[in-house]
Amino acid sequence: MDALKQGSDALFILLGGIMVLAMHAGFAFLELGTVRKKNQVNALVKILVDFSVSTVVYFAVGYGVAYGTSFFVGAEQLAVKNGYELVKFFFLLTFAAAIPAIISGGIAERARFYPQLLATAVIVGLVYPLFEGVVWNQRFGVQAWIASLTGAEFHDFAGSIVVHAVGGWLALPAVILLGARSNRYRKDGAISAHPPSNIPFLALGAWILTVGWFGFNVMSAQTLDKISGLVAVNSLMAMVGGTLVALVLGKNDPGFVHNGPLAGLVAVCAGSDLMHPLGALVTGGVAGAVFVVMFTLTQNKWKIDDVLGVWPLHGLCGAWGGVAAGIFGSQALGGLGGVSLGAQLIGSALGIAWALLAGLTVYGLIKATMGLRMTQEEEYEGADLSIHRIGSTPDREVNW
Repeated sequence: MDALKQGSDALFILLGGIMVLAMHAGFAFLELGTVRKKNQVNALVKILVDFSVSTVVYFAVGYGVAYGTSFFVGAEQLAVKNGYELVKFFFLLTFAAAIPAIISGGIAERARFYPQLLATAVIVGLVYPLFEGVVWNQRFGVQAWIASLTGAEFHDFAGSIVVHAVGGWLALPAVILLGARSNRYRKDGAISAHPPSNIPFLALGAWILTVGWFGFNVMSAQTLDKISGLVAVNSLMAMVGGTLVALVLGKNDPGFVHNGPLAGLVAVCAGSDLMHPLGALVTGGVAGAVFVVMFTLTQNKWKIDDVLGVWPLHGLCGAWGGVAAGIFGSQALGGLGGVSLGAQLIGSALGIAWALLAGLTVYGLIKATMGLRMTQEEEYEGADLSIHRIGSTPDREVNW
């Protein structure tokens, strides 16, 4: 029976890892469909290469920073319990690699390729695992300190704060340090609209992310005996709540409609194992509203050129999710309880502060030493031709 349980657990978490790996295709197509045609190839290449860099640094450094485990032992040792520790690494790697995928959408169309890969290595190897270890592995006694203050530990079941808020708030300094795309905001106050280049690809990306998210949330149980249908249905309700509110507030705009489910899913990650489905529906609906309102404000009023709106989507909706777990996870509102609003506020604030500080440091140093931004000529030509020497649909036939 033990062998069967070990094999089942390894399969369970492996399937979760595969589903979240598929989400990276969603990140790629969401970005490809949003950026202009001359930057589509770059969007696809960035996500794949960022994932590959993330894998190497998380295997060699990051996982050890978070969980104190090293893989530099014999394969015989690694294969114990059907290799459960290895597939657990794979599952958690797909979370870690989501951070550069999130940032990629904010800095699209004008960031240099290799400096961003360096930032990815530092973030996935050190910045993210330090906070991951604090929340999910009791590192540095922070959870014990929060519990002593509020009576409960900070609860983040599937990463509203650990993954999404950290990714979004890391992206904000990068976007600001890079500056807006050329001619986006004119001196006379006019704003040049850059509509999505391909709505079908944007929608495909959103759908792939949405489906994969059920692995992201449900498989965060990490063992088969802890699986909960409550997590699945809460994820579903938050997804549709975000969609419907984004539809109404976004006035039928397909870009908002397809980011609505993602906003809801970002927000429900933290408390998906605690909330009543109606609480999840409200959580998702509020997240949909946050995304539409704040995306519009950042782009048009504050003139922060966050191309995919990753700060509103992941940073703000993630922060709301951390707080929402403390509200709708309470028994008074139909949740399972065992969570404190005070703990959720402290944990969420710590995640945001850490990400902001780290983002300013990492991207500030890169900007000062090697530069973050493509030249004006490269940006005008587009990242596809400037970096990869080919467009998404080359016009010329082969010639000899």
